[in-house]
Amino acid sequence: MFVTQLRISEAAELLGLSDDTLRRMVDAGRIDAQRDDAGRMVVDGADLAALAQSLAHPPPPGPVRDESARNRMRGIVTRVLSDTVMAQVELQCGPFRVVSLMSREAVDALGLEVGAVAIASVKATNVIVGIPQ
Repeated sequence: MFVTQLRISEAAELLGLSDDTLRRMVDAGRIDAQRDDAGRMVVDGADLAALAQSLAHPPPPGPVRDESARNRMRGIVTRVLSDTVMAQVELQCGPFRVVSLMSREAVDALGLEVGAVAIASVKATNVIVGIPQ
């Protein structure tokens, strides 16, 4: 099994925080961090997913804006439920929880698991999840 490890700067960006804020969270014991082979501080993707969920606060309801029909949100996979044919993938994209139903084959092909970084593309009632290139 592949373990996703993210540098502090990338993890902070996914959470919408500064690098310094995330480092203070590490110092306070809110999330564990280790040093990689290059000496950089990294956090485990699954731990980051749990922290993202604990920090998420939905925005207050507001007026509907006239926005593009295509919206892409970068986030972290927080849950994957699979059976033999279909899967449900949940992402935490900043304060937004995004859920997608897709084939299990797609989940396996994309390597989606808790802690993986993914992109949710939203159009009308469909959510398409892919991996960043």
